[in-house]
Amino acid sequence: MEYLALVMFAVLIVLLLLGYPVAFTLGAVALLFGIPALGLEFFDLLPLRIWGVMTNFTLLAVPLFVFMGVILERSGLAEDLLETMSLLFGRVRGGLAISLVVVGGLLAATTGVVGATVVTMGVIALPALLKHNYQKELSAGTIAASGTLGQLIPPSIILVLLGDVVGVPVGRLFAGAVVPGALMIVAFIVFIALYAFIKHEVAPLPDVSLMRGDSDRGLLQRVLKSLIPPLVLVFAVLGSIFFGVAAPTESAALGAVGAMVLAAMHKRLTRDNLRHAVQSTLKLTSMVFMILVGATAFGLVFRGLGGDSLVHDLMTSLPGETWGFLLVSMLVIFILGFFLDFLEICFIVVPILAPIATTLGVDPLWFAILIAVNLQTSFLTPPFGFSLFYLKAAAPRSVTISHIYRGVIPFIIIQALVLLGLIVFPKLVLWLPDVMDAWQGFN
Repeated sequence: MEYLALVMFAVLIVLLLLGYPVAFTLGAVALLFGIPALGLEFFDLLPLRIWGVMTNFTLLAVPLFVFMGVILERSGLAEDLLETMSLLFGRVRGGLAISLVVVGGLLAATTGVVGATVVTMGVIALPALLKHNYQKELSAGTIAASGTLGQLIPPSIILVLLGDVVGVPVGRLFAGAVVPGALMIVAFIVFIALYAFIKHEVAPLPDVSLMRGDSDRGLLQRVLKSLIPPLVLVFAVLGSIFFGVAAPTESAALGAVGAMVLAAMHKRLTRDNLRHAVQSTLKLTSMVFMILVGATAFGLVFRGLGGDSLVHDLMTSLPGETWGFLLVSMLVIFILGFFLDFLEICFIVVPILAPIATTLGVDPLWFAILIAVNLQTSFLTPPFGFSLFYLKAAAPRSVTISHIYRGVIPFIIIQALVLLGLIVFPKLVLWLPDVMDAWQGFN
């Protein structure tokens, strides 16, 4: 029976690669293998499992953060940040690409919507980079990688979902992701600066005549006007969690209200934009919860067949014990990221690995952040990296898919190195959550 569970998992992967809808495929495979092997009565447990998912208060943060991101994406915030940061950094070698990384980090901490961020930067910034004779590969890779920062930097939807799956408070996960997110931004900037310094032709000094001039005082005013509103929103959302003022769900509601205020300040809080935001939130949230329901059915049958025990025995018998488990689990998630969406990995693979990590004494918070960094890489890895397709749809015809594929390779390597650093130095993840707990009097 245990090996039947592995056959079930293999059938699921094949069907997903063939393009069948994720949520319905999960449920169908569960019924196909569960009814003959376990009987129809076994599924009497399923309604209780689904009820537990639908009444989970923490998951209420998902639609609120999605709504916040979509509203901010429609507010014109990204356009203002891109234009201002390009003026601030644009007069140094590689500065335009560096400004994209900074904007990507700021948008990640506010909107967190990867697709919208990549498309917006692709439409606005990519033509500007090409106009200043930046290498196509560097331009495309920078935009794709910067856009994926929303997967790791809080408030990230994947962190909310991982917190529920792994059993870690979302507030501690948000705190644990701050330092890794900052490391990722710094690593991207260092790479771009060094690459531009070594190979001048990939990021030439800009033609001043092509750049809009601003006095120092005028530029300072523009920077403050563009930066202060999103930074205030970030502090309101994350600060309320870190200082124990609000729970993640409550801070998500605060962020949704703050996003509407920012949109109103930009005169973008129109009836059409509000309708679009509500519809997008409804679609994305429904998709997430349908996948979660399907994954619940799949997980129920997988455990009923003894698949979790078999995987546990295999993982705990690996050479190196804990380190062997970490290496294999990270490698499996990385490889699956070439073919599967981050939601599928989160709901199918992580529930199998998380209990094994706990048994081996791995800190669940540290393990969840390692998974989040790994899942961020899945947005960039060919052939099914979503950021690659988002960018190709928004890019000029002169930028081909091969330019994009070559451009993201250095950033994938950087993400892998950051992941390795977090494995070797767990305190990079655990330091801020421990400080936050001490501040709130838990230690």
